[in-house]
Amino acid sequence: MVRCRLASASLIAGWLVASCTLASAAQPRAVLELFTSQGCSSCPPADKLLGELVNDPSLVVLSVPIDYWDYLGWKDTLASPSHSARQRAYARARGDRQVYTPQIVVNGATHVLGSDRAAIEHAIATTDRSATIMSVPVLLSANDGYLSVKFGPSDKERPGGEVWLCPLERAVQVAIGRGENSGRTVTYHNVVRRWLKLGDFVNASPHWEVPISEIVADGSDGVAVMVQEGTRDKPGIILGAALLPLGRQGIGRQATGDDAQTSGAK
Repeated sequence: MVRCRLASASLIAGWLVASCTLASAAQPRAVLELFTSQGCSSCPPADKLLGELVNDPSLVVLSVPIDYWDYLGWKDTLASPSHSARQRAYARARGDRQVYTPQIVVNGATHVLGSDRAAIEHAIATTDRSATIMSVPVLLSANDGYLSVKFGPSDKERPGGEVWLCPLERAVQVAIGRGENSGRTVTYHNVVRRWLKLGDFVNASPHWEVPISEIVADGSDGVAVMVQEGTRDKPGIILGAALLPLGRQGIGRQATGDDAQTSGAK
């Protein structure tokens, strides 16, 4: 059960000086969502690049495997229809109908080819000029079996949005048996397993406490939280985000053959 509480300024200040078992330290400048597929021959270079970017503490990088290439001879073992729906929702919100793999959506605002490092850096720099994007500090800590989600002070007016929690698997190695990538073994990083809406973000935002047992129930060993303008059907820019490992280090799941698995302030 997710517990929701109102967060006062004094409570936030107290959190900043309190010691915690785990806490998100970096204030990231960008959220990168890589829409990828095990059945896409162009995706492994992007997956490899994401594995390098994941080491940059100024970034929240997420693998978001889609399912619309499953008909090409290999069913993606990590994909979810909700991931494909999110990618299409981004395209509708932008109005450009650009849905492809590998596609990276940067800060919810723009998209580039997922294997093009220079284009990614340019998109980060461009979106970073906005005073609103990544302007809300998201504060995560893990203590006494709960993940605490709070928001730090900001000198900017806070627009409204939604607060999303994503359990992650930080490293998943997949042996691909058929399709365009047959014979390859690819490691996927920060794979989003679920989307859980904690609630709405407003000026007097509450804070949430989520049982860690619920986050790691499906094998996840990390979590990302983001505040985003818009709605699930029409997602907007990312207002803030943070990522926190939850204990296990780099544990991957071997997925083979016929597996049926269907922030920071500027």
